[in-house]
Amino acid sequence: MLHEILLSLSGQPSPLLDLELEPNGASSGPFPLLSPPEKALLASLARLSRLHASLRTHTARISSSHNSTVCRAVSSAISIEGLGKFQKQILNVERAILCNDSHYVGGYGIVPLSTLVTEFSPWIRRLEWLWGVACFILPEAAAKYATTTTTATSGASLIDYLRSESQTGYLDLQEIALQLIKAAETAWMRQLSMWLLYGELPTFGREDFFVQAAEIELEDDELSYPSRRNVDYVLRDDLLPKFVSAPTASSILFIGKSLNHIRSQRNRSTSDNATGSITGITLETDHLRQLSSLKSPISTSLLANAVTAIRLSVSQISLSKLLPLPKIVEILSLIHDFLLLGRGEFVTSLVSNADSRLQARMTRPGGTASGLDGVMIKEGEVAAALAQTWTELYALQSEEAPVDEELDLARELLSLSIQPTKKADRVATPQDNVGTNLTTGISSISFADLLFPTETALSLKIQPPIDLFLSNSDMSVYSTMHSYLLGIRRAQLRLSSLWKHTTMRRLHPSPLGPPRSNTRGGQYHLQSQRQRHNARSVEMRQVWATASASLFVLSEIGGYLQGEVIQESWQHFQSWLQRGVNPTGITSRPASQHESVIPASRLRGSFAQLKQSRPSTANSTAPAVTQQHDPETITVAHRRYLSSLTQSLFLTEVPFTSSLRSFLTSLDHLIALVSRLETVQRNLDLEADEGVVDALADYAKEERTIKDELQEAHEAVQTNIKDIISRLRDIDDNRSVDQGHRNMFEATESGVEDRNMYIPRKAAGVNQLLMKLDFAGLNDNPVFAEDGDDGDEGDVVHDTCMISNNK
Repeated sequence: MLHEILLSLSGQPSPLLDLELEPNGASSGPFPLLSPPEKALLASLARLSRLHASLRTHTARISSSHNSTVCRAVSSAISIEGLGKFQKQILNVERAILCNDSHYVGGYGIVPLSTLVTEFSPWIRRLEWLWGVACFILPEAAAKYATTTTTATSGASLIDYLRSESQTGYLDLQEIALQLIKAAETAWMRQLSMWLLYGELPTFGREDFFVQAAEIELEDDELSYPSRRNVDYVLRDDLLPKFVSAPTASSILFIGKSLNHIRSQRNRSTSDNATGSITGITLETDHLRQLSSLKSPISTSLLANAVTAIRLSVSQISLSKLLPLPKIVEILSLIHDFLLLGRGEFVTSLVSNADSRLQARMTRPGGTASGLDGVMIKEGEVAAALAQTWTELYALQSEEAPVDEELDLARELLSLSIQPTKKADRVATPQDNVGTNLTTGISSISFADLLFPTETALSLKIQPPIDLFLSNSDMSVYSTMHSYLLGIRRAQLRLSSLWKHTTMRRLHPSPLGPPRSNTRGGQYHLQSQRQRHNARSVEMRQVWATASASLFVLSEIGGYLQGEVIQESWQHFQSWLQRGVNPTGITSRPASQHESVIPASRLRGSFAQLKQSRPSTANSTAPAVTQQHDPETITVAHRRYLSSLTQSLFLTEVPFTSSLRSFLTSLDHLIALVSRLETVQRNLDLEADEGVVDALADYAKEERTIKDELQEAHEAVQTNIKDIISRLRDIDDNRSVDQGHRNMFEATESGVEDRNMYIPRKAAGVNQLLMKLDFAGLNDNPVFAEDGDDGDEGDVVHDTCMISNNK
């Protein structure tokens, strides 16, 4: 009987203990020769026997079929370590019984069954816990009736589960959990080392690793680049263990992508293979030493320190040549000059060429002269407008001027194209907490169809190694900013061109002179001309006042966004890039009336830092030591810079963007009506003065219709101006109490890495913009100017508004 019990505990089938499972743990058909007390004692041993056999079978299935190497490693550890110790315990008990150990064998060679039950009773809790872990990896029902790929557990979730289960309070279970955690983390670190040392995804268990390869679509002109890859790497949050923080995961992704670029560069350059291999061996040895210093259970801070050390090593030794800081500054400067409208001649030329092509389409036979609703723009026309813009910019350069390398680079990398109707969803990557998911916070109001009737986007081709710090989502945000700023600048240019319509503002051509003006017919002609001009001037006075006020509003808003927000933020970010780490951690930014008061402790710390950073008299001639930022730090800083721009440009304010879009649309309608009215009145003057009559057109009726529409249009513009000012006041009130908006421009975390953290510049408050708009009195009276008797009222209103603008 003892041999049968020991064999059954070892997982062998035995008639003594029925293997059919019941909920209470007892066998359904116990051995008939056993007494009731013996049956009760054997119930716990039967439970152990069934658990042992089930664990052997279940772990063997997991180890042979699971798609996660982490889960396979834990399953093997359960089978080898956990069940191995249980089997060793069985052998020790059997050896002690055969040796007549008094602890087990009593008088007359009798071995009490209760002694065996007491010896194996702690293993019931252990095997039950191990069975729970095995079922967590692969549920029992899934193992019997389904495939392992549909309901299998990931390695990250298993590590998190084991870490939480290690806090059960039982010392024996804690010891077993720590052994399983060590096996899981060892397998996970092997996958991680492949990525951190060589930039390659693991060969086995690639689907379970938190870095995944994603296919990207290339444009036709990008296929000609041999270095252009159609594979990008993204992070999977659901496959990331909890002990890996988001900044650490971002650094891991950056290191692997950097090593991919280094390897591709080395493969294309055979001459550098010898020196590159020596550097690679040195890097791999140092990085392996950093990874081997991590002990299980892996600490979050120690892992972050090791990844940071590897990142700095890769940046200082390899990426300093692959992606130097001047290259990063060059790309960002190009984005600032062209996508953020830093170069005004580019915007003026692009708007002019786009309008000329639209005008040509409208005057072409079959075009719609009444509007742009039926105009279909083709991809070739959009590209031709940009090509003509480059030609005009090159023509502005003189022969003695140096070659504009930025213009050559912009012509190579920038492209204007029609946006597709639906964009493919991109996988979000965990980045810095300020810059995560930038596109989700931006308003959905589109300004991309203002340049052309079809939505277009100016974007930069992201080529290696630029994609190490600039992603497709960042470029999408820049394209949105460009459309937003271009819409404001385009409306400002078109409003300014209204004053070129001389016949609408002055008596043109000049009146008759002597001797014809001395005749009775000439005097009658001059009098009728003057009366007609005075009547038109009085009717158009409110329109010109509305146009002047609109131009003033656009000038102030555009000046605030371009000067105070974009230009100042770019200079602040550029100085941070070029000077290295700011030792004082103090950023230069204008104060605001809503800015919170700095605590006294923080002031004392700042003064202490200034005192420490101030050179002594003896070492006053010593040069300041600055630390150059690594590309990954620049990537995080760039996303914080981009996030602060979206906030300061009001792109996250849906009511304001909606009001601004309505304002720009109504301005286009107003400008189109004024231009059409000029044509109609010119034809009317020809009929009255020269006798040129068009029998197929009724210009008098068309003039009345246009004037009625013009009255409605200028009232709509006035309403939109009031709405914009009201939205700006709401933004000012909301941001005065929005602590989250202020925290964006302050360091909210503590640690060593905060010394390298970029703190965006805080732009001046919206109240400064509101003061300029309120000074013009645009929101006080719906009529922006009073009627007068002068025949040149439009000039008076325009000059008055322009004087207020200059102030």
